[in-house]
Amino acid sequence: MKFALFTGCVSQGATRELMVSTKKAAEGLGIDFVEMKSAACCGAGVVGEKSSILADTLNARSFAIAEKQGLDLVTICSTCQGVLKKSECNIKSDPEYKKKINHILSEGGHQYDGTSRIKHFANILATDEGIARLKERIKRPLTGLKVAAFYGCYVLRPSGLSDFENPDNPTGLEEIFEVLGATPVYYPSRTKCCGFPIVMMNKTASLEMAGNALVDAIESGADCVVTGCPLCHLNLDSYQPEIDQLMKKKYSVPVLHLPQLVALALGYSPKELDMDKHIVSTLQVKRKLHPVS
Repeated sequence: MKFALFTGCVSQGATRELMVSTKKAAEGLGIDFVEMKSAACCGAGVVGEKSSILADTLNARSFAIAEKQGLDLVTICSTCQGVLKKSECNIKSDPEYKKKINHILSEGGHQYDGTSRIKHFANILATDEGIARLKERIKRPLTGLKVAAFYGCYVLRPSGLSDFENPDNPTGLEEIFEVLGATPVYYPSRTKCCGFPIVMMNKTASLEMAGNALVDAIESGADCVVTGCPLCHLNLDSYQPEIDQLMKKKYSVPVLHLPQLVALALGYSPKELDMDKHIVSTLQVKRKLHPVS
């Protein structure tokens, strides 16, 4: 399995532990990720609000880079996934628009044909081959760990662009948790918005959205929350101390990146996965880990 890795911006900055754990998870699974170092930011939906053609051209350039490598593109961010899929849809659905995009790209020596598929890391893991590799290579089953998935909006909506079988009630992450030996926790907020898109405009509302999701996960019995989106991670982990103050309670639930959970089951240590870099302590997850077999 070999893919062009679209890292996104956040894994290279505010959540560097995501990049570290992604590399470890890929190493443990024998997946070859070729980092797309010259790819541009996806625009996170913000660029597209100002200029859709600018956003789509930037993303078509990234698609063209993957195509030149002859590889499908994999993301590790739900927001990147949703934005890239939207650009792909915009371009593929209108031949004249695609021609216009390619005219702009030609100035930089790029050409978008539409041959590379765009997949989130979670959807790669959920394939038959991905599941088989997980089962073969698990060295530390996560038995006894109750894990609550938090999907992130962009990987589920619009539902027509989602790779999850039932975007309104997905089970893809939970199925991965089960393969890893963990117990999935189903709770209503797992498919809701974390509030990050409005954190700069209405921070109180944003933190309330994140806080309600955390409370829901905790009250449903979760030991930790796991997300495939670093922006969700920022709102659920980094802002958790402020959420505690706002809601006048201290919940303190660890929030892990999906590659961290996968790599733990593959035998990597919490230290190797930079789990000490989180704002909220991951100690209660570490306490439930079994020895590597």
